[in-house]
Amino acid sequence: MSEDILKDLSWLPRAPDDFRKQRRALSDKAGPIGQDLRFLATHQLSDSQLTQLAQSIADLRSAGADLSPLVPFRLGLVGNGTLDLLAPLLVASAVRHGIALEVVQTEYGQLMQEAMSPQSGINSGKCDAVLLALDYRALPGIGSPTSVNDALAFIGALREGFRQNGGAISIVQTFAPPAEALFGHIDRVLDASPRGALDRINTELARSVAASDDALLDVAAIAELVGLANWHSPQQWNLAKLPFDAAYAPFYADHVARLIAAIKGKSRRVLILDLDNTVWGGVIGDDGLEGIRIAQGDAVGEAFLAVQANALALRARGVVLAVSSKNTDSVARGPFREHPEMLLREDHIAVFQANWSDKATNIKSIANELSLGLDAMVFLDDNPMERDLVRRMLPQVAVPELPADPALYVRTLMAAGYFETIAFSEEDRKRADFYQDNAKRVALQASAGDLDSYLASLNMEIFFAPFDAMGRKRIAQLISKSNQFNLTTRRYTEADVAELEEDPDVFTLQVRLTDAFGDNGMISVIVCRPHGDDAWEIDTWLMSCRVLKRRVEQMVLRELVEAARRHGKKRLVGVYIPTDRNALVVEHYAELGFTQVATDATDGRTVWELDTATEVPEAPMTVHRAAQRAEAEAAQ
Repeated sequence: MSEDILKDLSWLPRAPDDFRKQRRALSDKAGPIGQDLRFLATHQLSDSQLTQLAQSIADLRSAGADLSPLVPFRLGLVGNGTLDLLAPLLVASAVRHGIALEVVQTEYGQLMQEAMSPQSGINSGKCDAVLLALDYRALPGIGSPTSVNDALAFIGALREGFRQNGGAISIVQTFAPPAEALFGHIDRVLDASPRGALDRINTELARSVAASDDALLDVAAIAELVGLANWHSPQQWNLAKLPFDAAYAPFYADHVARLIAAIKGKSRRVLILDLDNTVWGGVIGDDGLEGIRIAQGDAVGEAFLAVQANALALRARGVVLAVSSKNTDSVARGPFREHPEMLLREDHIAVFQANWSDKATNIKSIANELSLGLDAMVFLDDNPMERDLVRRMLPQVAVPELPADPALYVRTLMAAGYFETIAFSEEDRKRADFYQDNAKRVALQASAGDLDSYLASLNMEIFFAPFDAMGRKRIAQLISKSNQFNLTTRRYTEADVAELEEDPDVFTLQVRLTDAFGDNGMISVIVCRPHGDDAWEIDTWLMSCRVLKRRVEQMVLRELVEAARRHGKKRLVGVYIPTDRNALVVEHYAELGFTQVATDATDGRTVWELDTATEVPEAPMTVHRAAQRAEAEAAQ
C-alpha cells in the first residue's frame, strides 16, 4: 500500500461535496446527533476538515447538544513535541469510531511534573487514559550504556505517576527510530546505536504493557509502514517540534482513535463477505466452478486466495465469518463444497445468506442470528453500489472502500483497523466457534417447536465461581466490552477486578456455560456490594447476548439468592441505569420478579428489590460450583 493511500485513509469513502454545509446544519438538529457526527467523520477528511469537525463538536458541547450514542472518553495528552495541532484531529477521528472524545492537554515540556502532581491538569482532569505521545528525542543519551534501563525507568515512572495520582491507564507508544543509521547494517544488534537501543526498549515496553491494563500504541510499526524517512521530518521538527510529518497526522489520529474504541469494547467482531469478485474472481452463476478464478499460478486468482487466507487468519483470532451474497443458495455454496483451490469451507462460515434479498436485509438477518449489534459488523464487497446501499441503510456497519485491484483488498481491509484489540485471550481465539455454535442453536430452536423442548435438547451445564486470577483478564474484558446486556455499564480495569477479588465485603461471580454444541466460555459477570446491613446491591450484572432466551439469567439469580441467604442478606437491590445501548434489559428485573421501589428522573435509573426468601425456579441445566468444576476438570 503506497504512503499516499495511508495519508488519505483511502478505505474511507470520499468526503461529501457539501461537507461544510452538513457540518453547519448539525447545530439546527433536535435530539441526539451522534450518528450524524459519525456519518461525517466516516469519510476521507483532510486535517483541515477534521479540525473543523472538532470545532463543531466543541460548539455543540457548549450548546448542550446530545452526542449520544457516542461513548464519552477523556484523554490526557502529553509528549515531548508540539501536540496542539493534533488534539482536534484526535477528537474528530474518535467520532469515526463511536467515541465522544475530550482531550486534556498540558504545557509543553512538563511531562514529569504532570505525572507526579495530584493537582496537575491531567491528574485532576478525571482522564480515562493518558496518551504518552513521546518520540525518541524524549530519551536523552539514547545509545549510551545505561540508556535502555534509563528509558524504561523514565516511562515506568510516568505510567505509575498517572496511575497513582490520577487513576488513569496509560496508552504507551513504542519509539520509531531515526531514519539515519549510525553503524550501518549492524545498527539493530548494537545497544550503542539508537536503533538497537530503541528495539530493546520497544520489546520491553510491549512485554510490560501486556502484563498490565495499560494499552500499547505501536508507533514504530506505523512508521515502518509509511517508511522512516517519510515519518520523520527534520524540517518540521526544527521549525515547530512536530514529532512526525504533519501529513500523517490524520493516519496517526485514526490509530489512536481505534485503540480508544478497543479500550471501550467497540471493536468489530464479524466480517461479512460478498462472494463474486470478492472471495473469488468471476461470477459463479455465470462462469461455473471451472470458470471462477482462485487458482495458484494465476495472479488474479492468487489475489482472491489472499482474501480467503486473510479471512481464515481473522477467524483464527476470533473474528466471526459470515456470507451475504446475491445468489442462489446451492450455487453459492458450490465452490465451498467442491472447488479444490478454495481455502474457505462451509464450516468456517457462521451464517450463510445467499438469496436475492438486498444486502442490508441480509446483514440485519446475520446480526439477529448471531445475537450481535450491527456496529459489530464489517461488510466486504467489491460492488460500489452495494457498499453505498449498506452505508445508507445501515450506517452502523463498517463498509471499507475497495480499490480496483483485488491484490490490494487485504491491505485495504486491514489498514482500516476494524478489528483492533488491546489484549488477546484463549476465549478470544474461540469466539468464532462460540458464535458459529450459537447460529446452530438458533436453527435448532426454530425446528424444536417449543422452548422447553429446545432448552432440554441443549444439555446445558452452568459453572459458577468467584472472581480469580485465572479469569481476571477475561472478566475485565467482558466488563469493558458488554453494552447491551449490562444493567449499569460500570467499567472496571484488570487492576480493579484484582481488588474486587480480595475485598471480603464484595461478592463476585463468573459464570460459564457449556451445551451440546460446545463451550460458550464465560458468559456472565456479577458484582454485589453491601447495601445497609441486610442487603446486597447488584453493582454489575452483565451477560453475553449469545445466551439470551435460555433462562441463564434465571439460574444466575437463583445462585445470587442462595449466596445472599448464606451471607445473612434479606434483600437484593438491583439498579438499572439506561444508556443508548442497553434498552435490551429495561425489563430485566421486572421479568425476574423484582419490585420497583424508586426512580431517578435525572438519569432515568430505576431501583428494584427482591426478598431473598423468594424461591427462584430452576431452569433445565446442570449446576456446577467452583469445587465441583475443579473436580470435573481434574477427572477429564
